[in-house]
Formats: sequence, structure tokens, C-alpha cells
Amino acid sequence: MKTKDELPACPVATTVSLIGNKWKLLIMRNLLVRPWRFNEMQKSLDGISQKVLTDSLRSMEADGIITRTVYPEVPPKVVYALSGLGESMRPILDSMATWGKEYKESLSTMSTMGT
Repeated sequence: MKTKDELPACPVATTVSLIGNKWKLLIMRNLLVRPWRFNEMQKSLDGISQKVLTDSLRSMEADGIITRTVYPEVPPKVVYALSGLGESMRPILDSMATWGKEYKESLSTMSTMGT
């Protein structure tokens, strides 16, 4: 986890530094629904490479946003879930989803009005 001194002074920049890329946001979107295994997460995120997914998950785990649980099975079962900190970001992602839906609806309204 980063120290306070390693984070930007601006709170918005801090949030962006933690979750501000396409893949991290989509990973969080999935984890808001339920815990996921690596392969099913990769299949659900069209276009993400194994390396990018691995790097994103490691970064999010290091930042305390997700947890990684390894079950002692053969082959090993690894499950990713939101931590309490990650769960606290639910209102942010819910607001983004609401805004995106309203934006798409406004585009539909504009296109039917001929603008």
C-alpha cells in the first residue's frame, strides 16, 4: 500500500492513481457483483491480456483495493474479491454507471430529435 507521501496532494488525483484506468474500473465493476477467479475474469474482459490483468490485480491488491485468496487445492484455486476499501468505492462506480446510462439515453433522445 502506498504511503500518504507517495500519493498526489489532490484527492481526485489520488483516486485516479488507484483506479483510473479502463481495466481497473472494469475489474472493480465485476468484483462489485461477486468474487472472481483469474480465468473467468480474463474471459469477461474482452481484449485484456494476461499480463495487463495480472499487473492490474497485483497493483490493486498492493493498494488494498482487492483481496487474493489462494485455496490449497490441486490445481491451486485463486479467488479475487473486493476488500473493505474496494467495497467503499461502490458509490463511485454506481454513480459512473448512472451517469453513463443517462448519457447514452440523452444521445438516443438527441438522435431522434435530429440533432
